[in-house]
Amino acid sequence: MGELKNYAFAEQFKGRTKFFALRLIKPFQALPKITEAPILGKQLLRSATSVAANYRPACRARLNNNFISKVGIAL
Repeated sequence: MGELKNYAFAEQFKGRTKFFALRLIKPFQALPKITEAPILGKQLLRSATSVAANYRPACRARLNNNFISKVGIAL
């Protein structure tokens, strides 16, 4: 039962991280194209997509130590 619960959490978290990254695209596109806004916007977008991109390999980790290491990268 515990593995099923962990699997459900992992799938839910994958969806949430992906949704978070996709949700930031429209505000990024709406930023003014002058001064620092594009620079800060790109950094925010990279950070948001990085979490989703790094969490997916963590879910495929075979060992607990690998999972912890890969989640640490995502954080």
